[in-house]
Amino acid sequence: MGAQLRVYKRRIRSVTATKKITKAMEMIAASRVVKAQRKVAASTPYAAELTRAVTAVGTGSNTKHPLTTQAETVTRSAVLLLTSDRGLAGAFNSNAIKAAEQLTERLEREGKQVDIYIVGRRGVAHYNFRERKIAESWSGFTDEPTYADAKKVAAPLIEAIETETAEGGVDELHIVYTEFVSMMTQQALDARMLPLSIEEIAEERPKGEILPLYDFEPSAEDVLDALLPRYVESRIYNALLQSAASKHAATRRAMKSATDNAGELIETLSRLANAARQAEITQEISEIVGGTAALADATAGSDR
Repeated sequence: MGAQLRVYKRRIRSVTATKKITKAMEMIAASRVVKAQRKVAASTPYAAELTRAVTAVGTGSNTKHPLTTQAETVTRSAVLLLTSDRGLAGAFNSNAIKAAEQLTERLEREGKQVDIYIVGRRGVAHYNFRERKIAESWSGFTDEPTYADAKKVAAPLIEAIETETAEGGVDELHIVYTEFVSMMTQQALDARMLPLSIEEIAEERPKGEILPLYDFEPSAEDVLDALLPRYVESRIYNALLQSAASKHAATRRAMKSATDNAGELIETLSRLANAARQAEITQEISEIVGGTAALADATAGSDR
């Protein structure tokens, strides 16, 4: 029985150490998610206004540009998947990867060739394990992305959209990321970044809003050329921030659940250890009583 008690005590020490780690990770994630929320709130207005500017140029001119014009026959698409470098975030990465795979299947059913671009070691590991081709990947900044990181990711995508399909370019660009809704809700979604749908943007504007008239200098095409990289970079940067905030929130929730489970397991093991100790004490008392009785019987027999 003493051996069983030692096993319970060893497990309690192990689970207690794990609980301290998960509690520390929960507190770190809670601190980081607040900072990430602030960055998301700061970047969203810029991305929204830039989209409005692109919409104004697109609706105010007849210029055909990769930013606003859909190709007559779309044969090749690029999908940018945003995951994290680290795990311990519940279903955060698996949900994003699942959304990307569903989007890829849909595009392939439409007869399009799909090039996959991935941010985050988890997504890269998933595709490498299944021996799927990756056009390009990035990692090392998913917890705290900067605008410079967004520019680095956007550069090959912009080059691909500006290149003719016959020469290895793409006709459209999609992004899959996890949107931060609240501390308890994060949802993986996909969106088409290029070409920009003017009709969808127009539907999002308040009814009755009148767009101002613009004169383009030197031309609408030159303005779109200048806006193209800024638009893609801002959208990717905002998505990176959304993904980072969602990952920290998912980590906080997962670590809180792990901490609570560890506490419950410690309580269970403590009860088992107490029962084992009581059983050991009872057995010792029984042995003492039995030994005393046997000794008394032996003494009585010798007296007779």
